[in-house]
Amino acid sequence: MSNKVFSTVLTFFLLQVIIQPALAIEYKLPANNSRLVGEKTNYTVKKGDYFQQIAQTFNVGFLGLMEANPGIDPLLPEPGTELEIPTQLILPYGEHDGIVINLSELRLYYFDKPKNSVHVFPVGIGKIGHMTPTLISEITEKRTNPNWFPTADHRKDYFKKHGVEMAKMIKAGPDNPLGDYAMRIGSSAYLIHGTNQRFGIGMRASSGCVRMNPEDIEWLFKQASPGTKVKIVDHPIKMAYQAPNKRVIEIHSPLTNNQGVVPSLLPISEGVKKFIGSDADDIELLNAIIAKPTGLPIEIN
Repeated sequence: MSNKVFSTVLTFFLLQVIIQPALAIEYKLPANNSRLVGEKTNYTVKKGDYFQQIAQTFNVGFLGLMEANPGIDPLLPEPGTELEIPTQLILPYGEHDGIVINLSELRLYYFDKPKNSVHVFPVGIGKIGHMTPTLISEITEKRTNPNWFPTADHRKDYFKKHGVEMAKMIKAGPDNPLGDYAMRIGSSAYLIHGTNQRFGIGMRASSGCVRMNPEDIEWLFKQASPGTKVKIVDHPIKMAYQAPNKRVIEIHSPLTNNQGVVPSLLPISEGVKKFIGSDADDIELLNAIIAKPTGLPIEIN
C-alpha cells in the first residue's frame, strides 16, 4: 500500500470519531394511500468530504449513498460534485405497524401509529455467510449495557485470525460491539443493537444481527416496547401509484447470498409486470433500471 493510499484510509477511519450524525428521518404517512414519502435532496461535495461522513450527516446508509451516486469515489469525491441523497423513498409492502426492516435497502422503518408517521434509519445487516434472515416476530427482550457472548464460530474465526482465544463473554463497555442497547427478536439469537464503531452502518458487516447508530438505537429502544412487531423482508423492488397515470418504482441491487453468488438479474414478478404494463418504452425503462439500480424512486408515466 502506498503512503498516499495509507494516509487516505487512515484519515477515513480516524474521522469516524468526529462525525456529527443527524437525527432519524421522520416522514408523515401519505393520506392518499400513496407510499412515496420524502423529497429529493442534493448535496454539493466540499473539499475534505467523503461518503461515510456525508451518509452520517444525512443519516442515510453508506451503500445506499454509493448506489445513488455510481462512479463517484466514496473516499475522495471531487469537490463540486452534485450528489443525490436518498431521502425520498417508497414505503415497504405490507402492514405499516411496528418495526419493518428491508434487507435489500438496508433500512429500518419504525411506524408510529398515534403520530401517523414513520421514522427511517440506516442499518447494518449480516455479511456474506451470515445473512440476516427474513422473519415475522416481535421484540421479546430489551437490555441496556448488554454483555456480548460471541458464538463458537465467531471465536473460531477470531483464533484463526489472531492466534489467541477470544473471551466467551465481552462485558459492556467500549470493546463491546453491541453498544449500549440491544433488543432481542423473538426467541432467536438475532438482536437489533447499537455499535461501538460507526463504520458498518448501511453496510453488510454484522454476523446476522441488525446494527444501528448509537443515537438511533437509543431512540428506538425508548419507543419499542416488548411485543412490538418486527418484520424482516427482502424486497429489492418497490412500487407505488401516485395517480392514475403516474407510477413510481424503486429498485435496489440484489443481495449476494451466503454462497457469495449475486443474482445476474432480479426476478420480475407478475405484480411488477402488471405494474409496468405492455408499453415497450416502459419495459425498456424497467430493464435499464434493473441493469443499473440506483435505489432511488423513478417515475414511469
